[in-house]
Amino acid sequence: MRFANETPAHDLTYSDVFLTPQHSAAGSRLGVDLAVDDPTGMQTPIVAANMTSVTGPRLAAALARRGGLGVLPQDLPLQELDAAIHAVKAAPTMLDPLVAVSAETTVGEARRRVPDTEGALLTLVDSDGEPTACIPASRLRHVLPDAVVGDLVGDPVPSIDDDDVTDARRAFDLIDAAGVGAVAVRHHGRIVGSLSARSAVRATLYRPAVDAHGRLRVAAAVGINGDAAARARALVQAGVDVLVLDTAHGHQEQMLEALRAVSAAELGVPIVAGNIVTAEAVRDLVTAGADILKVGVGPGAMCTTRMMTAVGRPQFSAVLETAEAARSLGARVWADGGVRYPRDVALALAAGASAVMIGSWFAGTLEAPGEIETDDEGRWFKSSWGMASTKAVEQRFHRLDAFERARKTLFAEGISSSRIYLDPQRPSLDDLLDMITSGLRSSMTYAGAATLPEFHERAVVGVQSAAGYEEGKALPVSW
Repeated sequence: MRFANETPAHDLTYSDVFLTPQHSAAGSRLGVDLAVDDPTGMQTPIVAANMTSVTGPRLAAALARRGGLGVLPQDLPLQELDAAIHAVKAAPTMLDPLVAVSAETTVGEARRRVPDTEGALLTLVDSDGEPTACIPASRLRHVLPDAVVGDLVGDPVPSIDDDDVTDARRAFDLIDAAGVGAVAVRHHGRIVGSLSARSAVRATLYRPAVDAHGRLRVAAAVGINGDAAARARALVQAGVDVLVLDTAHGHQEQMLEALRAVSAAELGVPIVAGNIVTAEAVRDLVTAGADILKVGVGPGAMCTTRMMTAVGRPQFSAVLETAEAARSLGARVWADGGVRYPRDVALALAAGASAVMIGSWFAGTLEAPGEIETDDEGRWFKSSWGMASTKAVEQRFHRLDAFERARKTLFAEGISSSRIYLDPQRPSLDDLLDMITSGLRSSMTYAGAATLPEFHERAVVGVQSAAGYEEGKALPVSW
């Protein structure tokens, strides 16, 4: 990457810069390759943050199915983490997951699990938990919330055999021929998943991120307190593909000690560590054993660190400096936080990040943990909170005695509760990924790049005024 004019003397964030178009022979945006040039095996450069309101097993599996990587949070007990890891590993690489309800489930509860969106299905299970039929979520549209699902009349959606789902285009043709938005998928007569027409199309555009056994990849975070190496070993034994050593201030001796211990264990998986914002921190953490550095202090939507402490750095410059330092040492960086639009993702990758970590943006999706709630106007939302907030600190240290827990919460930072509204036009993780990767693919073709390393090499960045940034936004009202 180079600047169009002189390199600025001051630090920049994403809204301060823009990409200039270059001569391109890249062709169609669908022809560019989004495979990531770091050791994680990602096919799409998107990582879901290790926030308890963002990444659970459902979202991690959904993201890996589209080539990205979900990082399960460190706050979960090992038993719950083990279950979450196994859930991701057992998830299908192309089929949509089943959302199970019993005949006694109320319509109100069912709506909180699956809202009325195109192709959404509910799966009825019997008393033994065995799937018996799939019905469209749209069937709940005009039913009173206290009614039960078992009382709904109507035939289940058609089903196809899983042998016919090995080819996504063939599966799409079968769904289209059935004249429905989605079908149940059976294996030897038993329902094992569902597939919508839109998911079948997506399966032709994304490559899943899978391990050597063909299972979806998943990462997990490890704190730097206690025996980090023992916890890391347990996670790898459970099936984790990537370890993320995580703390708010990554350039500290306790992080370096934890890194050395985990690296010395030779667990055979990539190690990510952060958060940092300087080249000096890159050198220290890579020397201690990190393969990838997590970059960003204070840019997140749920983070108040900069306003509380004045500590941090504008994210574009942080990524640019650390990525250059990391690449010189054979390492890579993830840009963590600060993205509000697809343009920001493109700019982070142009600056040299191998992937971009997203938090609150994904909290408002169907796949994020927690049930869907509705406000007084009937709009869908989920609750979210920062990982340094009082709520997160209380969860992390719930095993401490009340006095020690109270001492730690005195110094919490971040927002403890926020409503993240689901976009009615893009309520699912897939919908957001389509928007993000569509913008990224176009950015790459404007730069004349067919791969992400080429994008970093060819990108030309200009610096703009606040007025220039505003000029690039669409008008919210008509002329």
